[in-house]
Amino acid sequence: MAFDFEGRTAFITGGASGAGFGQAKVFGRLGCKIAIADVRGSAVQTAVAALRDEGIEAHGVQLDITNREAFAEAADEVENALGPVSMLFGTAGVSIFGPLEKATYDDYDWVMGVNFGGVVNLMQTFVPRMIDHGLGGHVVNTASVGCFVASSVAGIYSASKFAVHGITLAMRDALKEHDIGVSLLAPANIKTNIAESVQTRPAKYGHSGYQVDEAELKALREIYSHGMEPEELAEHVKEAIDENRFYIIPYPEARAMLESAFDKVIDALPPADSDLEGQNKRNQAMKRYSDARRNMDEARYKGASR
Repeated sequence: MAFDFEGRTAFITGGASGAGFGQAKVFGRLGCKIAIADVRGSAVQTAVAALRDEGIEAHGVQLDITNREAFAEAADEVENALGPVSMLFGTAGVSIFGPLEKATYDDYDWVMGVNFGGVVNLMQTFVPRMIDHGLGGHVVNTASVGCFVASSVAGIYSASKFAVHGITLAMRDALKEHDIGVSLLAPANIKTNIAESVQTRPAKYGHSGYQVDEAELKALREIYSHGMEPEELAEHVKEAIDENRFYIIPYPEARAMLESAFDKVIDALPPADSDLEGQNKRNQAMKRYSDARRNMDEARYKGASR
């Protein structure tokens, strides 16, 4: 059964450009009311105006997604303007590249704070509200094919996306009984301006181990100019929501890389029919724990308010 988008309010981080703006246009055309959140105030205004020119009901907020108090205020503002949010898109992200051993704490804190912390703040702010509203809905967090593989040059970025992958997978399990679907978008190259994200890096994270000069930005812009169009990517997201599918990876060129990565994981396992006694002992212990855990959680949390 297809997902009913009509009349729902969608909150999109990083919604003023790139993949986020593609989502805003596609889901707005499907009848959603669109709330755009972005750290760049002028870009928010431009994006909202473009959506309204198409007849899409839209509202924008300038938001630093690492600021939890501001996130709560933005949620109140959006729900007052557009009604209860029942679709979340954690799309905002930043990147910086270079040899991992050259990184500083500020490099880690900035990238992890936006890419992972922003997703955490999005879910912590809105998921309890979504459950209370009782409207069902869907959550889509954007990771990257870099959430499955990593290299030195993109080490911090990949670590942040591995974390997004993990928490989103866990959230899918947590929300299944509330009629809220959860998906993970893991794109490769998108036609986006993420190369410019260094311009939004706060001064408090200004000590970097990486040199980002015009030559590097030019090279990144060239790569991203050949990426998938944001609206095309958003159409793939729409299909996954309709199917309540977790993974969204519409890049056939990533198949060989991912097959190689997962083959190495499988190859690291002993044969399935080995150590049967040990398997049985460990499986029984885990079952006992799982049963006890379920009973404890039901006693502690069932019906309890957050």
